[in-house]
This record gives sequence, C-alpha cells and structure tokens, in this order.
Amino acid sequence: MKVVVLRLGHRVVRDKRLTTHVLLAARAFGAAGVIYSGQRDEGLEKSIRRVVEIWGGPFQVEYRRDWRGVIEEWRSRGEVIHLTMYGVPIQEVIGEIRRSRKDKLVVVGGPKVPAVVYELADWNVSITSQPHSEVSALSVFLHELFEGRELSKDFKDAKLKVVPQPRGKKVVRLREAPA
Repeated sequence: MKVVVLRLGHRVVRDKRLTTHVLLAARAFGAAGVIYSGQRDEGLEKSIRRVVEIWGGPFQVEYRRDWRGVIEEWRSRGEVIHLTMYGVPIQEVIGEIRRSRKDKLVVVGGPKVPAVVYELADWNVSITSQPHSEVSALSVFLHELFEGRELSKDFKDAKLKVVPQPRGKKVVRLREAPA
C-alpha cells in the first residue's frame, strides 16, 4: 500500500514552517510523498529534496494547483482519507482502513477546508475532536496506520544516520554528504 499526503492551501509567507513540518512528518512516518496545493514554493521543495538527499528516501514532493483534480484522480485508484476534527474517531475506523490494501491519499487542511473535501473523501477521520495541528494529526494517523513499524524504518541511500543514545548527539556518516 502506497500512502501519499495532500496538503491543501499552502501560503508561502504564512505557512512556510507548518507546511515544512507536514512534509517532514509525512516522510519520517512512512508516506511515499506529498502533493501540496495553494501557492507554489520552490524553496520548500528544494529544502525537502535536500533532506531526502542527506537523510534518505524515497520521498517525492510535488506541487499541484488543482487539489480537487488530485482527489478525483486518486479516487479512481485508491482511497481518500481526510483528517479532520469533525470526522469519525480514528479508533473506530483504523482497523478497516488498515485492512484495505488500496493506496491511500491522506488529505490535511490548511486554511478553511472546502466542504466538497468532506464529500469527496472515502473517510473523514478525527484524531481527536479538539483543535490541533495538521502535523500532529498526520503523525498519529500514520503511526496507527503502519502500527508503529515506521519507527524503525531505514531510509535508502541515506548519507547520515542518527545513532540513538541516552545522552548527547551522535550522527554517523554513511556516505559522503553534499556540501
């Protein structure tokens, strides 16, 4: 099963850090890539590609102006899961979502999410019915979807790797990292 995240409505000035964190969380928690809509941000794309180059992949980042087209295309080949605080609690549906081996498009909002997203989604899933961030919702959802296996994922072609230890920081060079 392939998982791709769709980030709606990126605004370059206002959302730069938040969208970066959505993309980093998607990669770290096992998604194959992110498609984002809103304003094109080549700096964001370059930054994420640099993370993949240094820390490994595979992971793709793509800009698409037409988010609705992305969702409609995806429905023909997989499932669309919209993360929203107004959806069905994750604990009630994650088993069924996990059992389906279809590829998944996980939609996370930005500014006000258009009502049509709720209609187009196969699943409207809440992580909690309280206000929270897209980053936290995405992280919890992917962790539950992959049953924690993403926490020990090895990233192909990584040049650097963190060595876990109780104190301090240790990073080993696996290959020559770009300057």
